[in-house]
Amino acid sequence: MEQTWWFLVLAGIGAGLCGSVAGLASLVSYPALLMTGLSPVVANVTNTTALLANAAGAGISSRRELRGQGRRLTVLAAQMTCGGLAGAALLLVAPPEVFAAVVPWLVALGSVLLLGRDRLRRAASRRSARRTRPSRSWPGHLAMVGVGVYGGYFGAGAGVILLAVLSLRSVETLAVSNAVKNVGMGMANLAAAVAYLLVGHVDVPVAALLGLGAFVGGWCGPWVVRWLPEGPLRAAVGICGLGLAVSLALG
Repeated sequence: MEQTWWFLVLAGIGAGLCGSVAGLASLVSYPALLMTGLSPVVANVTNTTALLANAAGAGISSRRELRGQGRRLTVLAAQMTCGGLAGAALLLVAPPEVFAAVVPWLVALGSVLLLGRDRLRRAASRRSARRTRPSRSWPGHLAMVGVGVYGGYFGAGAGVILLAVLSLRSVETLAVSNAVKNVGMGMANLAAAVAYLLVGHVDVPVAALLGLGAFVGGWCGPWVVRWLPEGPLRAAVGICGLGLAVSLALG
């Protein structure tokens, strides 16, 4: 641990910044945990726990956008909590070999979602522009729970999916949708993290160090994005994620 603490903190900062800029923190933090020697399942549950700090930083920075959203956030929190618990249970009961086989595809999915995020946003904006009121249909509620399940099971790209679903269902600015998304993903991660901590699969010291960096990165993100070129960075992270997926599949 003495030789890796600085690496974990830096990886957490990078994950926090990536989460703020590109919406996909796990593509930085999860590979970093694998590099420390953790098994895929332990790395995943430790990553989920550590990224609670990133959600906390993002939530604090989004207080202005969250004003007046109390009732909506209560419903979303319930949906994402149920989904997060289901995803955590799925991970815990399934053999580790299943997760090892599935994770390359999940990383690839998250990378593709990241690379195609702008198209998802434009499609959501066009559909929202044709709406005169928010959508409240039951498929939308099921979609929220489904995103929570994915977030609790693995999570890379879950924020992008949830942002797209929120944008399709509500008539609001992207800033508000993004703030609501941060709270929703935080609840899914919290539910899953509690389950993981109870069964003892989380490497707590590693999660604490990674979480420290993630909080710093998440807190600094809003200022960094004002001068950092988002497009090239997001493309680089997505391409690296696809490379990681190939590496995991072949390894």
